[in-house]
Amino acid sequence: MKVLLIGGGGREHALGWKIAQSPLLSKLYVEPGNPGLNHIGEPVTIDWANSRAIVAFAQENDVDLVVIGPEAPLAAGLGDALRAAGVACFGPDKSPAQLETSKSFMKEICAAVGAPTAAYGNFTHADAAKAFLRSQNAPYVVKADGLAAGKGVVIADSLEEADAAIDAMLGGQFGEASAEIVIEEFMAGEEASFFAITDGKTILPMIAAQDHKRAFDGDEGPNTGGMGAYSPAPVFTDAVRAKTMDRIIEPIVAELARRGTPYVGVIYAGLMIEDGAPRLVEINARFGDPECQILMRLLKSDLLPALHAAATGALAGHSLQWSDEAAALVVMAAKGYPGAYDKGSVINGTDDADALADVKVFFAGAKADSGVLRANGGRVLNVTATGASIRDAVERAYAGVDAIDWPDGFYRRDIGWRALEADR
Repeated sequence: MKVLLIGGGGREHALGWKIAQSPLLSKLYVEPGNPGLNHIGEPVTIDWANSRAIVAFAQENDVDLVVIGPEAPLAAGLGDALRAAGVACFGPDKSPAQLETSKSFMKEICAAVGAPTAAYGNFTHADAAKAFLRSQNAPYVVKADGLAAGKGVVIADSLEEADAAIDAMLGGQFGEASAEIVIEEFMAGEEASFFAITDGKTILPMIAAQDHKRAFDGDEGPNTGGMGAYSPAPVFTDAVRAKTMDRIIEPIVAELARRGTPYVGVIYAGLMIEDGAPRLVEINARFGDPECQILMRLLKSDLLPALHAAATGALAGHSLQWSDEAAALVVMAAKGYPGAYDKGSVINGTDDADALADVKVFFAGAKADSGVLRANGGRVLNVTATGASIRDAVERAYAGVDAIDWPDGFYRRDIGWRALEADR
């Protein structure tokens, strides 16, 4: 089977690493790839934004499956273009992908099916937003409606801070993504991320993970795209899983099918769990990053048949087997992230980290420059490890971090702290 993988981050490195293990794979193309992916597959020099060129490449090279990793191609309708040309694609069309690209759309779908989520209002004018804000209780949650690379959420403790967030977002802070904003009720509890694959009818549950959104230890600092992750998540019990499927995933997938816009791909439910009750914080239309890396480390089954079955409407009867071990991931980011940061600093020691038992480094914002690995983004390296327990996995992941020589990077030293405290 020939596969074209779209994307070049840590999530895509992990997906490519897992797909490459399949005995069904005959050729893996990667666009644009990265220093890790390029050792697994053949880089393709086509901009994914040129959907005609992607479709033509897939047809000319007899590609059996296109796997879309990041959200931007989904938002741009690459899935629509591929399916219209008869090319199997793992990743939803533009319309159902609005579950991620428009928070107000996601809320409207939740209201239609009664999925538990926070009360909210959506606004395009600051005066109306601030008036609604004053009907809420602190802390206040202000979100850009569209895609903002994981940074479009402010949780404010005061009205003044929330007002400033409203002014900034509606004033163009995130461009078109914050031309509309959502203000919602603050939900208390513990967050978890749950994943399921669907062909629009059949749903194949995966597992849950927890990530760390804040930049610094102790969950301090600004929100990021994620500074680390681990699985299993102790808060995500079998009972929570059953409620999530019954009250959130299944009704939403069924509603999209009823509307004539079936959802094909992976559905990622960001949850807030309190007293065993899950409520939906957000939906992403692709694997989470860095959670995907954790899932790929724990998945024992061949991933490729499930991806192809979902893309071709044949998921019924498929199953996935998971390791009984735990996995942990530490993100190494450029100093200054998620604010301004420099590119080009030299990174050494990733091979030394990979040589450690049960450690695997995935490349995110990195590039190869004449045999030298350099930072080329905010979140640069994903150091993953597995172990008999979360504590074991975390310790091995940090041993991998310690083997890497990158003075211009930083990372959190408390990944998995909730699970580790519960284990004491």
